[in-house]
Amino acid sequence: MEFCEVVRRRRMVRSYTDEPVDPAVVERALEHATRAPSAGFSQGWAFVVLDRPEDVRRFWAASTDNVDSAAGPDRWLAGMMRAPVVIVPCSVKAAYLDRYAEPDKGWSDRAESRWPMPFWDLDTAMAALLILQTATDAGLGACFFGIVKDREQDVRRALGLPESGDPHPIGAITIGHPAPRGTGAAGSPTRRRRTPWNEVAHRGRYGAGWD
Repeated sequence: MEFCEVVRRRRMVRSYTDEPVDPAVVERALEHATRAPSAGFSQGWAFVVLDRPEDVRRFWAASTDNVDSAAGPDRWLAGMMRAPVVIVPCSVKAAYLDRYAEPDKGWSDRAESRWPMPFWDLDTAMAALLILQTATDAGLGACFFGIVKDREQDVRRALGLPESGDPHPIGAITIGHPAPRGTGAAGSPTRRRRTPWNEVAHRGRYGAGWD
């Protein structure tokens, strides 16, 4: 698939079939993820891959109350839970603080206050996008979503992560074969227009617009 077609087709898929995913696609997605840019080539990321049914279910049980509730999962959760693969990208802040304390970067300490933004999270998010694009290129569906703050500790324990600090889960990605459209929860694009690029691009200075 041409790159422009991958970009055009990529969307958040919220409902899957239970058809298995080729492990080679998952490995290719992870290899592509490590090609993401990272400040100072710090590469401060880790990826927890859940591709066995018991591991996938453990993730969902930790991240939501609705898996085993009397009411059962809602439409969104039911569609998402059928995905046979979940990847949890995690950022590793210490890799950046250590890297920029090295002689070639010139900082004499590991002070987090020097950073204008948390590049460890930003770079891991770019790696996550490459996973989404790889899934699209393979004809699969994928969805990146956040972990509810109140459930982070439960998710950390379920994944074997430390109680706090590094590695820090920035979200999760489901991967699988898309179910027919209309079987899962409708996403925001069904209700909101995609803003054209020339309405958000500004030439020369903000507010100048493009045309």
